[in-house]
Amino acid sequence: MKRSQKFLVLFLVLTAVFSAVFAVTSCLELEKIRDNTNQAAAQILGAVQKEYPEVSQRELAKILNDDTDTNDYDDSLEKYGIDLENDWAVYKNYGFSQSVIAINTVICAASCLVLTAVFLIYCKKQKTESERLALYLRKINQHNYDLELKTNSEDEMSLLKSEIYKTTVMLREQSDNSQKDKENLKQSLSDISHQLKTPLTSIMVLLDNIIEDENMPDDIRREFLNDIRRSTNGISFLVQSILTLSKLDANSIRFKYKQESVEKIFCECIKNTAVPAEIKGVAVSYECAPNLALKCDFKWLCEAITNIVKNCIEHTDEGGFVKLKAEKTSLCVKITVTDNGRGIDKSDLPHIFERFYKGKNSDENSVGIGLALAKTIIEKRGGSIYADSQIGKGTKFTCVFYQSEK
Repeated sequence: MKRSQKFLVLFLVLTAVFSAVFAVTSCLELEKIRDNTNQAAAQILGAVQKEYPEVSQRELAKILNDDTDTNDYDDSLEKYGIDLENDWAVYKNYGFSQSVIAINTVICAASCLVLTAVFLIYCKKQKTESERLALYLRKINQHNYDLELKTNSEDEMSLLKSEIYKTTVMLREQSDNSQKDKENLKQSLSDISHQLKTPLTSIMVLLDNIIEDENMPDDIRREFLNDIRRSTNGISFLVQSILTLSKLDANSIRFKYKQESVEKIFCECIKNTAVPAEIKGVAVSYECAPNLALKCDFKWLCEAITNIVKNCIEHTDEGGFVKLKAEKTSLCVKITVTDNGRGIDKSDLPHIFERFYKGKNSDENSVGIGLALAKTIIEKRGGSIYADSQIGKGTKFTCVFYQSEK
């Protein structure tokens, strides 16, 4: 029960108790007055009958019960020293009336004092709770979130405590997330700086050589220019990948989902990786049912699968293979990319999807962002990705897309 409801119930109970006491006291005192009046009337009637036997009891009863408004006998009481306006015909009743007035006055005063005390105690408790909550909020404004407000009651202040506690937890989580974001941003900037430093340094060195050596042979100059182009292509890929990841993190990319042919996706991925596969001498093939379809964004899923295939090609020696395979179950569509390359070290396997992570067997030109980008795209689709690998035997990437998603 809420505190205000408890207070209202207590207030009503006390009011009822005092009213009952007041009513019982009044009834008892009025009963005494009735008894005194009846006794006095009985004595008078007895004296009248004794003195005047000719007056019948019926006549006396008629006189007692006559409700006619008359003042014919008012002056007769003054003969006996009774003032009708100020005195009581039965003097005992005067004492009882005074006691009734006194007792009822005490009851009313006591009830007012008790109810006032209850109200003041309630107000004091509310003020104490309000001051404590105000202090709590001041501490929160000072970014002190290491506080707790736990309560088991259900009054208004307790509900307010609960809401403040929830807000505090939310603010603490936001603060922690903000701090983590800052640390991640710092780490990302450091990684980006490291990734850009090497190709930029190489470009500057090559350009200095070309500019300073006017008599440089054409074949060496051409080789330097090719190296510069490779470095700029690497920088361009890095920048585009970082921008893409940033857009995905900010949810600023809107995916267009529709049923797409998985075979068409595989063909597009093989086309995108044809040049590095030919240079490395790696055969890329696929196995897929012609009618197999998946609800996805064609462009972005191609981007994800292409990055996985590129990674497999980089880790596969000449004469090796990379195979893409798709199969459908009652629950999902599963796409696997398998190679027979060098494999991934067991200690590197849990980290291969982290941004800018480069394992022991990574290519020297790798920037460690392709698999992170692929994982982000696949998870945005509602899918999942994991990898199995053995050194010297190859690696298998598995992407699972549940039919109920999207």
